[in-house]
This record gives sequence, C-alpha cells and structure tokens, in this order.
Amino acid sequence: MTVSPPPTGTSASGPAPAPSGRADVVGLYMEHIGSGRAVMGRVMGGMAEVRSEGAWIHADDGRRFLDFGGYGVFLLGHRHPAVVEAVHRQIDTHPLASRVFLEPVAALAAQALAAHTPPGLDYVHFVNSGAEATEAALKLARAHGRTSVITTRGGFHGKTLGALSVTANPTYQTPFQPLLPDVTQVAYDDPADLERALAARRDRACVVIEPVQGEGGVHIPRPGYLSQVRALCRAYGALMVVDEIQTGMGRLGTWWGVDAEGVSPDVLLAGKGLSGGVVPVAAMTATAEAYAPFSRDPYLHTSTFGASPIACAAALATVRAMEEENTVARAAALGLRILGGVRDVCAPYEGGLVREVRGRGLLIGIEFAREQAVGEMLLELIARGVLVNHSLNSTRVLRLTPPAAVGEAETGLFLTTLAEALHTTAGRMAG
Repeated sequence: MTVSPPPTGTSASGPAPAPSGRADVVGLYMEHIGSGRAVMGRVMGGMAEVRSEGAWIHADDGRRFLDFGGYGVFLLGHRHPAVVEAVHRQIDTHPLASRVFLEPVAALAAQALAAHTPPGLDYVHFVNSGAEATEAALKLARAHGRTSVITTRGGFHGKTLGALSVTANPTYQTPFQPLLPDVTQVAYDDPADLERALAARRDRACVVIEPVQGEGGVHIPRPGYLSQVRALCRAYGALMVVDEIQTGMGRLGTWWGVDAEGVSPDVLLAGKGLSGGVVPVAAMTATAEAYAPFSRDPYLHTSTFGASPIACAAALATVRAMEEENTVARAAALGLRILGGVRDVCAPYEGGLVREVRGRGLLIGIEFAREQAVGEMLLELIARGVLVNHSLNSTRVLRLTPPAAVGEAETGLFLTTLAEALHTTAGRMAG
C-alpha cells in the first residue's frame, strides 16, 4: 500500500505546531502577511495575543492588557459565555448551510434584531462585515434609482470599493481611484450644506450618515441634526442610510444612535457589537418599502457565507445576552462614569497637550493638540498594560471603546494608567 505524505503544514501526527516564539510570528508576518504590519508589531512591543476573556487580552510573554479599544467590537467583552456556548453548539450541529433549504437560526436572529431596531426596520440582510453592510445598502439604493450618493466629510463606512467611495479620506481613496461616480461630500452637522446637495439631486440621492462619527474622531452632532437629515431626505426624495456599525448595539448607551432623537431611517447598518466579540457578522436592516427589491429577488445580492448559521448563532446569542443583562443601560451608566473620569484626568492638560474630551456612552475621544501625542500615548498605555485605538479619519484623536463588562476596579485602573501616560507624554513633548 502506498502512503501519501501529509499535506503541507501538517505532520503525520497532526497539524504543524504553532510558532513557538515571538520572533517566529514577526517573521511569518514579514514573509506572508506584510512588512508594514510586521514593523508595526515590533513597534508595539512584538507581543502576540494568544488568549482573552472579559476586558482582558493575554500576550505570549505572560502579560495581560486591559482592552479599552477593540475597535468597538467587544461591548460584551471577550468570549462572553452565552455567545461562546451558542457558537460551540452551532459548530457541533450545523455551522454552515447548504443555502438550498431555509435556515432557522438566521430567521431567529433576524427576528431578535428587528425587535430592537427603530420602528419599521423589520427586514434584515445578514453579511460578514460592516463594509459588506455598506455595500448592500449602496446596491439597494441603486435598485431604487438612487445612484447619486451623499456622504459626510470625516465619515467612515469601510474600505471595500463601494464603501471606500463614501469613506471621505483621500489617504485611503487616492490609490484606488476612480471610485464610484457621483459621490458628493458635505459637512457633518450642517443641514444647510446637505440641503444644497439634495436640491441638486432631487429623487435620485442616497444619504449615508453616522449618528456620531467614530473613526472621524468621536464627533457628536448638535441635538436635532439627525431629525433634520430625516426631514430633508423625505422632502427631496432621498434614501436615508444610517451607519450604526460602530455606534449601534448599545455602544452609545442606547440601542442605536438615532434613538436619541427618535429617528427611523430607511436603512440602518449594524455590525461590530452584533458579533458578541466571537464570530464576525453584520447586517443591513431596512423598511419593507426600502427592502422590496431584495425581498422580491433573493438572488439579487448574495454571499456564500452571509447569514451563515454560526454567525447568526452569535448574533442571536448577543441580542439575548444584552436583553438579559440590561447591557444598554449599563453602557449608558458606565459611559458617564468613564467620560467624567477621563475629563477629570485630562483637565490639567487642556489648553496644552489636550484640546478636548468628548463622548457618548462607551464611545469616547480624546483630541490632542498634536498628532504626535496620539502615537506617544498609545505606546505609553501599552507599556502600562492598557490598549486603546487611534481614529482612522482623525489622526489627533485617541479613541476609547471599552466593554460594558468592566467593573469599578478596572475603571479605576484605566483612569490611573491614563493619568500616568498623560504625565509622561506631556513631559516628553515639552522637552
């Protein structure tokens, strides 16, 4: 009998062992993922993350890090037990579907999500990422003849080709131009500028907007702005798409950012927190009227892995966990505590190192006077065991997106560490 050799990457006894040391991981990144990412990893200390739970990430050198970043994904924390259990159960029974028959987990997840969307947004189209949700919305708008897209300066909606067309940042757009045609940028929180754009595109426009600009630097509009956008879209026959990929699912202390003004858009995008921090999943939700083209023809816009049972199991478990644990109210209360603490810690540096602290719920931004300060703060915080994020569309803003699961001890630790990092950074930059 002829015995075939094991496939590449395996041995006769099983899979090849994982890289045993930090240098191996950096080397593999350099050889197979990209030199830029490898260099960034070295700058951040060269650690490889290997385990997580709650608000903590563990590195291969034995250190653990308090995660106040995570790009808005981990509102429930890392590896929430209910979500992990649901995903394990789905893996053991039916992780991926044939897409020939109806799939019950997707239906249940859609029902659970629609129970919390603004009134009228009863239809759910599951996808794999936030950028894919944006793509689905742009295609849905085109199916309605809304081929002219209006986005806001500083807005961020993803980096796939269509989503990138409405992500107003030349750093990411320029290498890939030409992008989608007929895309107009207007000022955020400026209804007059939006109305001028809509007036020139009556009955053929799609407006894509965030309730709070997350990657744009945690810019919070004035009260009434979203209501004005809703009224203008109705007046000029525009489709209103609200991107809640980062702001939704309780991040702002409400289920959705639009809830603060009772606004119901035509389309709402969800992601990040919908995953429960376990399996990537996102969704486009829509009214019956807006969703009609996709409802009539289920093959008009599809994806092999969209609405997979394993992803929908994570989404369903996430919604149920949030209901049972009152996560939204907790995010609101904890957000006030952390925002107040961050403002107190930053107060001695305002007018110098720090320009402004702003936030809503568990989305908080610290704007610095100089871009260099953000990099210095990131490194200082990492050195002290805390992870935060920079903002892709606002390079002077350090962004905090902590889990709703953090307790008083962890909050106190973060604020103490932030104070130490500010003190060190201020001294270094003054020198």
